[in-house]
Amino acid sequence: MSPVNDTFKALADKSRRHIIRILHNGDMTAGEIAKEFSISKPSISHHLNILKQANLVSAEKQGQHIYYSLNTTVIQDLLGWIMDLTGEEGGNEHE
Repeated sequence: MSPVNDTFKALADKSRRHIIRILHNGDMTAGEIAKEFSISKPSISHHLNILKQANLVSAEKQGQHIYYSLNTTVIQDLLGWIMDLTGEEGGNEHE
């Protein structure tokens, strides 16, 4: 699958979009993220893995915890791609 396809697949799920909104406020552990949902922790881990595969989030181990953070570069690239499609900001029609 291409990076753009992985991104769209990851964003297709409302729980994953909610995780992205949560992480926009700062890094969190999976347990902290899970408190925002009424789904199981294994389901949260599954969603986080899909977001990691799409490079939308990154994970960093700090002591006994893994902190997840938003990868804004991928989101900026996606927005640039969408702007190119819509012709915004002098998009590249030849791509």
